[in-house]
Amino acid sequence: MSEPTENQQPLRVVVADDQAAVREPLAAMLGLSPDIDVVAAAADGHEVLTAVAARPVDVVLMDLRMPRMDGTEATRRLTEEHPEVAVVVLTTFADDESILSALSAGARGYLTKNSGRQDIIRAIRAAAAGQSVLDREVQNRLLATARATPSAPKEPLPRDITPREREVLTLIGQGLPNRAIAEQLFISEATVKTHINNLFAKAAIRDRADAVRRAIAAGLA
Repeated sequence: MSEPTENQQPLRVVVADDQAAVREPLAAMLGLSPDIDVVAAAADGHEVLTAVAARPVDVVLMDLRMPRMDGTEATRRLTEEHPEVAVVVLTTFADDESILSALSAGARGYLTKNSGRQDIIRAIRAAAAGQSVLDREVQNRLLATARATPSAPKEPLPRDITPREREVLTLIGQGLPNRAIAEQLFISEATVKTHINNLFAKAAIRDRADAVRRAIAAGLA
């Protein structure tokens, strides 16, 4: 995700976490970025929905384990009621069930709380731009789960996929983030993103997790 320009409006972000000791410092940290405006903080899924209904929001940074309404259900409700709002999960949990449930509910990004400030900010920017960002640990777990699933008939890719797009999909299937893909192919990260956008459009790939599945189904990973 490219750095913001001076003319861009700040991204309006809601921070959701049931622990004030996590929520408040996280909101303060994100507020230091000139292109992020933390417009609300929420302690559970109900407060998230209320905050989004009350004001324009671009991204919700969502914890999963919260009282009353958890992050997965809140993500599902947001996807249905406010599809323009992107959800990035930020949680301590990286088990298969949590990851798959959140992504199936519509989350565009999934990070663990080991992620650094810049990783979180990049994920917020990417989600607002319609892109998906997965923590490296999350990508590896998805890949391991997909490979452990009983084999199914291979799913061919559309014929108009270019050789370079096929290479990019292969590397996504190996769990590599965009920066590592760019380094391996000796191209810029911006070019990688262009290939990914074209690939996703041609192959009707929804997100990064779906790309991993398609790479394995096509015999590329």
